[in-house]
Amino acid sequence: MKINVESLELKKLKRNDLRTLVDWSKREGWNPGENDFDVFWKTDPHGFYGFYLEDKLIAGGAIVSYNQEFGFMGLFIVHPSFRAQGVGKKLWYLRRDLLIRRLNNDATIGMDGVVEMQSFYEKGGFNIAFRDERYECIGQKTPISDAISIIETEDFEKLVDYDLECFGYERREFLKNWFVIPNSKSFKFSEKNELKGYAVIRKVNSGFKIGPLFADNDEIAEELYKACLNSVVGKTVYLDIPVINKGAVGLVKKYGAKYIFECARMYYGDFPKMNIDKVFGITTFELG
Repeated sequence: MKINVESLELKKLKRNDLRTLVDWSKREGWNPGENDFDVFWKTDPHGFYGFYLEDKLIAGGAIVSYNQEFGFMGLFIVHPSFRAQGVGKKLWYLRRDLLIRRLNNDATIGMDGVVEMQSFYEKGGFNIAFRDERYECIGQKTPISDAISIIETEDFEKLVDYDLECFGYERREFLKNWFVIPNSKSFKFSEKNELKGYAVIRKVNSGFKIGPLFADNDEIAEELYKACLNSVVGKTVYLDIPVINKGAVGLVKKYGAKYIFECARMYYGDFPKMNIDKVFGITTFELG
């Protein structure tokens, strides 16, 4: 459908329209979780914008702020009926500029860009930090370490601190809801009451997805990976790894996981101070 792109105005999405955007992402093959949109909204209800035509959403995306210290752009989708007209280009730049205004001066913005769009994002000021690759395997029953246990409510503050080291910025509000997302399980690895890693596995549109998977070393990451696989025996499991972490690459190869596709973590501004050696699985392509 041909439209007047110049007449489109950026507007804040309503909650139900965020659900629509996540539903569109299913059709794009992004395989989101069935309850992801609810966590996304609670993380930053002012972080989703798009274009409407006659009060119907035609394009949208996330511009989430983490305490005004860090922003993340994701869920960038134009409805197929309105593509190849400049709608996406206009929306992307408006979102970027609005997110810059929502953040502190010189704050960093992150995103995960698909291969075919990376040159466009680079022209918009983003630089590639590392590649992400998605891998698929089947849940299986294997022995796991006694140091693995289910995450409990009293673990939360330790997890927020550990997550900060791996993500680079505090995301307390996101984690508060991510750990209790329906149809999910969360595991921690602890020794002498010291947290050394954690992982979350949740139901997604097709199969299950692990994210994040953070661990002190390769051995602990493997135990957490096995705990996740044990929890969904016979089901398809996905893990998105930063290939810059060789331990993560070794992990998926050891378990015969199959490569699905890739994108790249890109940043506008300084790269975050994060311990990438502890990142064996990123959380989401939508919110970081």
